[in-house]
Amino acid sequence: MHLHDLTIKKFHEGLEKKEFSAFDVTKTFFEYIETRDKEVGAYLSIHKDEAYKQAELVDLKVAKNESVSWLAGVPMAIKDNLLITGLPATAASKMLENYKAAYDATVISKLKSEGAVFLGKTNMDEFAMGSSTENSAFQKTRNPHDLDRVPGGSSGGSAAAVAGHMAVAALGSDTGGSIRQPASFCGVVGLKPTYGAVSRHGVIAMASSLDQIGPITKTVEDAAILFKTISGQDKFDSTSAVPPAGGKYGEELWNPKLEDIKKLKIGIPKEYFGPGLDPVVVKAMEEVMESLKSLGLEFKEISLPHTQYALSCYYIIMPAEVSSNLARLDGVRYSPVNGVSRGDHDLAELYKKNRSHGFGAEAKRRIILGTYVLSSGYYDAYYAKAQKVRQLIKDDFDKAFQEVDVIFTPVAPTPAFKFGEKMSDPLAMYLSDIFTIPVNMAGLPAVSIPAKIKLGHAEGQAGLPIGFQLIGKHWREADILGIGQFYEKLSG
Repeated sequence: MHLHDLTIKKFHEGLEKKEFSAFDVTKTFFEYIETRDKEVGAYLSIHKDEAYKQAELVDLKVAKNESVSWLAGVPMAIKDNLLITGLPATAASKMLENYKAAYDATVISKLKSEGAVFLGKTNMDEFAMGSSTENSAFQKTRNPHDLDRVPGGSSGGSAAAVAGHMAVAALGSDTGGSIRQPASFCGVVGLKPTYGAVSRHGVIAMASSLDQIGPITKTVEDAAILFKTISGQDKFDSTSAVPPAGGKYGEELWNPKLEDIKKLKIGIPKEYFGPGLDPVVVKAMEEVMESLKSLGLEFKEISLPHTQYALSCYYIIMPAEVSSNLARLDGVRYSPVNGVSRGDHDLAELYKKNRSHGFGAEAKRRIILGTYVLSSGYYDAYYAKAQKVRQLIKDDFDKAFQEVDVIFTPVAPTPAFKFGEKMSDPLAMYLSDIFTIPVNMAGLPAVSIPAKIKLGHAEGQAGLPIGFQLIGKHWREADILGIGQFYEKLSG
């Protein structure tokens, strides 16, 4: 058994054929993590006892010849802003350094019922604020393809765990590209579902109208399997919903038909292929388009004219929601902050000390900005106006989808950059999400898929992975996942 080859599908087939046990695979993963993660730093915590117990339960079912689900025994990594009962949920912040979850997130409950094995919690930018995982309060995560470069963010730990073969699959969260951008940098598949398709109950909220939980996997097929499992309406999340047609996602997610995929027309937004795009990314996109055309897919140029306002609009709405969501974190209700003594201060002073010591620089920056745009006298000038622009961005997509079925774009302007390269310039860091943010503003589904040309990955700087993005209509994950699966078959 080679960990490098294991996908969800291959693991399931091997388990059913009794080629290996879930326990042995779990043990092998932990042994590999102990070696490999010393240099990558994908995990904030690992949880052997819980993982072995779950693996043994799966092995008992297999021994009794009982049927097991696709995800039974699959070793998974979970981003540290998702709650698992009794385990740490720090969101990579000193503010929650001592917090352990009191309940399971809905996605975790669903995975537990399927028998998935959770190896541990993965590193991230603090409260999912960042595009490089450099904003974690605890450690750096390095890109498994080049240890001098970032894995992307904020789900950098989850993407690095999968790319570094320290998990078969992982969960991340995506507010402005935090699943797709690290997936692109690390050469794995990352799906941001339609807003509302997956319950947000049990995720430590960053910006509630933008956050979505989604899978990070080695193949598009695996992403489809995992997405199907975690999707669905949830009584604990009033923003969750079901697809309008039929009320649920079907087998077409992971078993697409080529005759249906060939009928899809792909739009190329001219605003996404302008100045600022790295030449190696342009080359990779051209080669992917040629591959997709060989499948019989038709391309058409489209326009998304309000794209130029997406970034500035996002950085008004997102911090506003951040300042609101993080207001409840005071170092009293969830967990104490290390280094702050409760007995030495009155309540107001204790809050100040806790929040000053607990939050990192990027979190403070966004809280201050969000508080400002929501303040009296500035709400209409900034927040209300940004919401109007957000509607224009959504209208652009609606109009485009009258002409095409799927939209093709790069995921990021460049391959993975080096540590520290953009930390001193927050605006440059924010620009790395410029192609993914509009999708969250419109609530659409989108997937990042590695461009596989020549030697397996696009020959970008230092041979780094480069991802391409497929954006679908609301609730049409089947279209983008279907194209992606045939692209993978085509490119080997």
